[in-house]
Amino acid sequence: MQIFVDADACPVVGIVEKVAKEHNVPVTLLCDTNHVLSSDYSEVVVVGAGADAVDYKLISICHKGDIVVSQDYGVAAMALGKNAYAIHQSGKWYTNENIDQMLMERHLNKKARRASGKNHLKGPRKRTLEDDEHFRESFERMIHMAMDKEN
Repeated sequence: MQIFVDADACPVVGIVEKVAKEHNVPVTLLCDTNHVLSSDYSEVVVVGAGADAVDYKLISICHKGDIVVSQDYGVAAMALGKNAYAIHQSGKWYTNENIDQMLMERHLNKKARRASGKNHLKGPRKRTLEDDEHFRESFERMIHMAMDKEN
């Protein structure tokens, strides 16, 4: 099992690495050339800055039983299609049961923004320590579940 992080602007990289290290699970951070990352623990893969280049690279190298950390529902859907596990930086698990609805909501929201001409929405609210703790607990549960299924 390996963990892949869609690391462009991902606020939980440190938590992922800390938890992965505790469980001796390798981590690969993927970013584009606009983001410079370095890590003492993870392998860092830098991909060209083309649209969705990181997403396609991540999906091409992840396998069944791996864990993908991404805020992108499309990446999560493709990871689930490869029988990998996927988790959002909020700690929410992407599953075969919830991904279709999430993709539909994303589509409808994008359509509504286009119709209203509002392309610039406020960004996400400021991340709190509670958000980080919730992610850590949820991620930890996912690692345990994935390791149990592996054995």
